Amino acid sequence: LQIMGSNGNNLHQAVTESGEKFLLSMPTKFRKNIWIKRGDFVIVDPIEEGDKVKGEISFILYRDHINYLRKLNIWPNGFEVAGGKEQIQKKAQGDDTKSKEDNEEDESSSSDSEDDRDLFVNTNRTNVQYSESDDSDKDEEEEHED
Repeated sequence: LQIMGSNGNNLHQAVTESGEKFLLSMPTKFRKNIWIKRGDFVIVDPIEEGDKVKGEISFILYRDHINYLRKLNIWPNGFEVAGGKEQIQKKAQGDDTKSKEDNEEDESSSSDSEDDRDLFVNTNRTNVQYSESDDSDKDEEEEHED
């Protein structure tokens, strides 16, 4: 199922491959450890006693899981992105060429930095780039000499 949004109180609205919408509950083992955002995919255990809440989230699918399911051809067709597998393959090929270029750059540089592309990006904060400038230091030294 694909998550459409959060209704609060550990309830999330989800949609099936066929377009049916209903609520899912977040189990207590996930509540303070894992966050789900709109567009994420989950595996659900059905709940029979609820009228509105039809299931409980049992597993959250990440990008690696989704790619693996696509390779096995068991990923539901209803959840394919616009453009289908061709667009996904083009993205993967583009990532491969980028990673080859990055590897060449890494080999030429002497720094041992890790690849940060897979890290979570917090979209709630603005992206600030810091740069050090020697100009202000020179100006301060000139003021102290006068």
